[in-house]
Amino acid sequence: MPLLYIQFTAAVLLSAILTLILKVAFEKIGGNLYTSIRGGTPRAVGLAPLTVLFLFFTPPYNFLVAIIGIFAFFDDLIGRRKINYLPIELGQLSRGLGMIIVMVMGYFYFGPVSILVAFMVQPLNIADMQPGVAVSTIIVMGSCMAILLYLVSGDPYPPLIMIAACVGYAPLDFQGKIMMGEVGNHSFAVSLGILFALSGNFLFDSYAWGGWATFFFVFALLILTSILIAFLRQKNLQKFLKTQLKIPDPVFGDYVMDVLTGGGLGDLLRRLIFKKKSVVVKNRLGILLGFRRLLYNPHSVSD
Repeated sequence: MPLLYIQFTAAVLLSAILTLILKVAFEKIGGNLYTSIRGGTPRAVGLAPLTVLFLFFTPPYNFLVAIIGIFAFFDDLIGRRKINYLPIELGQLSRGLGMIIVMVMGYFYFGPVSILVAFMVQPLNIADMQPGVAVSTIIVMGSCMAILLYLVSGDPYPPLIMIAACVGYAPLDFQGKIMMGEVGNHSFAVSLGILFALSGNFLFDSYAWGGWATFFFVFALLILTSILIAFLRQKNLQKFLKTQLKIPDPVFGDYVMDVLTGGGLGDLLRRLIFKKKSVVVKNRLGILLGFRRLLYNPHSVSD
């Protein structure tokens, strides 16, 4: 245990130091690494905790985190650059390729659960749109995984390292002085997904190839994470759904569905499925479950 304390402290300090260095560096570099949001904020500072995760996280899982982090950082670097004749940005394509690689490589460790590990990117990406939400989610869910992994395996090291990387980065994020960017939220997302999968494997004694029990366990944790993010962001989401999407009197189900399906990827799928059609949900149960947000098509003619 003393070694664990030393590793945890070292990870916190390294994350904090790198965060300060990158904040100053990105402010000077500018470009896509410095956004005008909140009067000027360096983004992609999540490169700091990614570095810590790569150095301290348990091998070979640290390589999965590094892969998604590198592809996501490319998105942060190039900004919102469109691909000719395609309804997708170059950065989105890069992140998508990173997710696919994580799914494929992760299959050899987790089986089909690797799909959910990669999909954790979606809710964490939405969480990072508001200061403090993503880091709060990581610390809360990471703490739960630390307790669970300690109980089922006796080894809380992986989640504690993720928490340490987040704690060192978190203070400036809570103050809204930095943004972790795609590199940060994607790296933490895959790390959290890996912890979910490891917990499920130990809990259900299914190890390398996972199993349906582990799959549904990880899926339940993904939903729980999304509910937590929706709870933390509910005021902002209420305003967004009312003013931007024109959804009257949004309910909590709409917030959760926005976390699960919002953003560029969800809108692209809606465009491919619904084309220019508008879907109206009037069923009370459907409204409570958030189907108005799920089926909202920003490309519809009526909208």
